[in-house]
Amino acid sequence: MASHRKSRPTGPRVAGIRTPALATAALTSVALLSQTANATPSDDRPTLEEVEKKVDDLYRQAGSATEKYNAAKEKTTKQRKKVDTLLDDVAQRTQKLNDAREELGSFASAQYRTGASVPETATLLLADSPQDYFDQNQLMNRLTGRQKTAVDDYVTQQSETMKKRREATESLETLTDSQTDLKSAKSTVQKKLATARELLSELTAEEKARLAAIERKKQEEAERKAAELAKQQAAQEEAERKRREEAAQQQESGSGSSGTSGGTGSSDSSGSSTPGTSTGTKAEKAIAFARAQIGKPYVWGATGPGSYDCSGLTQAAWKAAGVTLPRVTYDQVNAGTTVSVSQAQPGDLVFFYDDISHVGLYIGDGMMIHAPKPGAYVREESIFYDGESSIYSVVRPA
Repeated sequence: MASHRKSRPTGPRVAGIRTPALATAALTSVALLSQTANATPSDDRPTLEEVEKKVDDLYRQAGSATEKYNAAKEKTTKQRKKVDTLLDDVAQRTQKLNDAREELGSFASAQYRTGASVPETATLLLADSPQDYFDQNQLMNRLTGRQKTAVDDYVTQQSETMKKRREATESLETLTDSQTDLKSAKSTVQKKLATARELLSELTAEEKARLAAIERKKQEEAERKAAELAKQQAAQEEAERKRREEAAQQQESGSGSSGTSGGTGSSDSSGSSTPGTSTGTKAEKAIAFARAQIGKPYVWGATGPGSYDCSGLTQAAWKAAGVTLPRVTYDQVNAGTTVSVSQAQPGDLVFFYDDISHVGLYIGDGMMIHAPKPGAYVREESIFYDGESSIYSVVRPA
């Protein structure tokens, strides 16, 4: 019996089972193919840096679309008020037109009761354009002074009513266009944010940790640049202080005690305001308001009090200081005097990107308070948070 048993193969074992050499080669090929297949999706995925750039671009595009939404919303609100006013005016003029028509009708009725034969007046009441009919001198000569006044009033009311109706129609068309722009901008914002959320949701825990590390490194670099700017501004302030002291000493030595020096709150020759001026006080109020909003969420299109977008925050901050700013960034950028970054003072507005789609409130030392982006909160941050090249301009509100 033992002589008929087959001998066992001598090949290597796989998973506890001895296999022949051919099977071993086949299993090796399968393993390699499996590794290749598993590696392919990973190779197709964008790198973490590419995801970060894409998300940042999407947020920036959403910010730009938000400002367009804000502008369209403001325009729609104003246009709706204009339409409502025009429609009210049309209703009032229509009533006056009807009153004038009734007065003309009373003349015709009186003439009919007295037996007077004035068919032209009766025909007038049926005419769409009474002025055309009354252009006939014979009829006008047969009307009394009161009747002529009634006709003139009717014609005037009809002309004004038709004019207002045309204005109302045109305003309604403009309102429709504004509402279309509003819907389009809203849709764009929502799509950009949805795409950004989708990209972020596909990141692994390790990738999210790496992304956070990249953000920390960028923040450290931004804070370094902010510190450099703060030192530069401090040096400028010290030089200006010494210049004023020297000027005051020269004035005292030249004119004795009769000379008077500028009091607290004066402006120097460069036109910048000292902290005691009215402008300085307003800036302090704007900053105090903005600082009180820290921690509140960014919500696109929001103007407070529970949430803000970037321009909504700066508008609200300066409103608290008694200064009215336009609603959107590309209008706010024209609401004051442009200064260099090195000359920035607390309260100034710092605008970002070529499309002027973001703004923050400068608080000094290279820092600002701003509502950054969706998913973030109002916070203090370096004005170099996205690199020095991202700064478009600095504006001191008028």
